This record gives sequence, structure tokens and C-alpha cells, in this order.
Amino acid sequence: MSFAGKTVSFHTLGCKLNFSETSTIARLMQEKGFEKVSIDKGADVCVINTCSVTENADKECKQIVKSVLAHNPETFIAVVGCYAQLKPDEISNIEGVDVVLGASEKFKLLNYINFSGKNRDTEIHNCEISDVHTFVDSYSVGDRTRSFLKVQDGCDYSCTFCTIPLARGKSRSDTIENAIANAKKIAASGVKEIVLTGVNLGDFGYGVDIDTDTKKRKDYNFLDLIKALDAVENIERIRISSIEPNLLKDDVIEFVAQSKRFVPHFHIPLQSGNDDILSKMKRRYKRELYANRIAKIKELMPNCCIGVDVIVGFPGETNEHFLDTYNFINDLDVSYLHVFTYSERDNTEAVLMEGKVEYSERKRRNKMLRILSAKKLRAFYEKHLSKEFTVLFEHENKNGVMNGFTENYIKIVYPYDVNLVNKSFTITTKAITEDGFVSADLTSVLSE
Repeated sequence: MSFAGKTVSFHTLGCKLNFSETSTIARLMQEKGFEKVSIDKGADVCVINTCSVTENADKECKQIVKSVLAHNPETFIAVVGCYAQLKPDEISNIEGVDVVLGASEKFKLLNYINFSGKNRDTEIHNCEISDVHTFVDSYSVGDRTRSFLKVQDGCDYSCTFCTIPLARGKSRSDTIENAIANAKKIAASGVKEIVLTGVNLGDFGYGVDIDTDTKKRKDYNFLDLIKALDAVENIERIRISSIEPNLLKDDVIEFVAQSKRFVPHFHIPLQSGNDDILSKMKRRYKRELYANRIAKIKELMPNCCIGVDVIVGFPGETNEHFLDTYNFINDLDVSYLHVFTYSERDNTEAVLMEGKVEYSERKRRNKMLRILSAKKLRAFYEKHLSKEFTVLFEHENKNGVMNGFTENYIKIVYPYDVNLVNKSFTITTKAITEDGFVSADLTSVLSE
């Protein structure tokens, strides 16, 4: 069936994984004749891909639906993704939503679109998350200079604060052969940087045996994957997105350190620098292991950029616990923090725990760590001034200024020039700007 002449718009909330999946849904619809347009064009169909980590998921979803209908009251609205899997009834009560699709059904969206008009009642299509065993590959192309390549989905961990296993199911991953095939497609599109994405990337190589409903390791692992991707031609850079510290093995760090394409940039969730709180969170490491991972990376890649996830205000986190985390991070050679204020989530163990931290105190702790993050990032940038790196420029023009990132994730600002977009240059860093980024001199072109 052709949908030539029909238009579709998209709005994505949340992580890189969501962006890769939105892009895949868009390609499936474009292959059937849909034209992709921006939300303000009042498309025939709008797909809202939601996130369960977002604190105000319900409020955000309502605002987006309202905005979509303001441009075209007849737009058919499909809400998909993690929040749709977790709270379908809640979403179905949002006026104007036509269909809610869960973890498996979102890739079958074309089967649920009604072109005779908006649905009288919101339809919900989602199976039990325990029945989700299939891996659906995804990658983004066309939206950015870099592409997000999904190679893993789901999680078998049971962190007490997290709903992602309830939204995405058990850990499962792509085959190396298919991941390579997708990387080659991305390279053929002209994209020069790939970011590997997944819920629990380091768990790559595990799957679910449908007959026994048990975890089963395949005959390859994450190290095998990155070695294979390193050989793909016409991709200049590959980044590893968030990876658990207990799964970031020495052999992976050692390989990245000598790799042709993998860049010196890691994002490693910590969540807390206090072992008691890590235990309550059911994290699978102690802070000593985390410190050892940072030390190993810096030993082999002194210029490496390291990002850290941390949660403040977890139930039972006293001020002493928080200061333990603060001091631990302050002493670590890391580059920036992503700070999350703990918020209660239904169907998690943490929501029932004693020792609730007042919200004002959560905010205070968040602010302290964000200030520390800014200091860490500035120190990282200062350490790398007057040095030579490569930069890949992006397409956005922000008031006559364009951005690019070095291989070790220093954000470079430069006067906008359309001829520089998606090209790599050797640069020498100059100074930190008023906005907290880094200016540079271009010295040579590395790729066209």
C-alpha cells in the first residue's frame, strides 16, 4: 500500500536510542510514500516517541499533543516508546491521542494508522514486556552529522531506581554481521561519525532463549563487535555511548586506546560515590572498581574525555553520603557530569524505601554537582589549550557560529561556513569563550 502524498512529523524525547528508533520508523514510513515534515507543517500523522526517564513524561506528552493539534486538529497522533509501554492508560486519557504503541508494536505503526479520520477512542496496542524477545535494529541518518547506531536493547539488571527493564524488556542484541551492514549503509550516506547505542551496551552478545526464557550468551561479545566495526571503511570516528563500569573491561579500554576509529571518549555511569548507596541501588560494582576504570583509561589515553552519570537524593542518602560522592568525584580525573535528581517511579523498589530526601535538598545537591561539573569541564578544556586535534563540523548555524567536536569531545566554536559542514580539519585550540566552549585555528583539511 502506498501513502504517496501523505505527510508525517516526529517528536523524540529522551536518549540516543530513541533517536535511532525514530529515524528507523521514519525510513519505514518514507519507503511507503510518506513525506517527512516538521511539526509546524500540520502533518497528516505525528509520531511522538516518549521516554520513561523524563521526570514529567505525562506533562511533556500533553504539551506536545496540544502543539501538534494547534497546527492541524485532524493530525493522527501516535504515541510510542518507553512511556507508552509503561503507562498506556495514562496516555490514552490525553485528548487528541489516537493510538498508543508499546515496545514491539511501535515498529508496526503503519498497521495502526486510520486514514478515515481521527479515532473516536484511543487504541492501545502493547504486549506484556516479558513477551518482548525480538531485537529490532535501528540507526539514524540525515538528521545530524553523526549517526546513532543501535546494537543492543533491553536490560537484565535490577537497579532499584530504574524502569527501563519494564519499558524495554530483557537484554538482547544485534548480530555483528548486521551491525556491520548497517555501519556500511551509514558510511555510504556520507555520515562520518557513528555513536554506538543501547540500553546496556557492554551486555552485547547476550540474548534470550525463547524456549526456556533464560539468558543465553552468543559466541561473540562487545569486544568482538568493536573490533569488527573498527575495520569498516569510510567511517572516520566511532564513539561508545554510556557503558556500565563493570562491563568496561580492560581489553575494551586497551583496544580503544590503539584503535583506528574509536575515539578517546567514554561515558560511564557512577550514580553514587558511596558504597552503601550503590548497594541500595543494586549497582553491580563498588566505587573502587569505578576509580580503577578511570585510572586505566587515563593511563592509556591521557587526553580522554570521561563523562559521568550521578543521581542525587536517592532514598536514604544522608548529607554525609552525598559529601562522600561529591569528594569522590572531585578527586576523579573526569571531564563532566550528567546530574539527575532522584524522582519516584512506580513499580520500582526504591519508591518503597525509607529515608525520603526532601525535594529542596535534592535540588541543592543537584546544584552543587552541576557547579562541580562546570569546574571539571573548564579544567579539562584548559588542559587542552594550544594543542592540535581533529574536529568534525556540524551543520547548525547558531547566530553565525557553527560547532564541531574534537575526537576527545571538546566543543569547538567557529564562524559559520557552509563549506566546512561534515568535514574534518586539523585545528589548534586557542581559548575558552564566554559561553564556555573553545575557539580554534584551522590548519588543514583532513576529509572532504
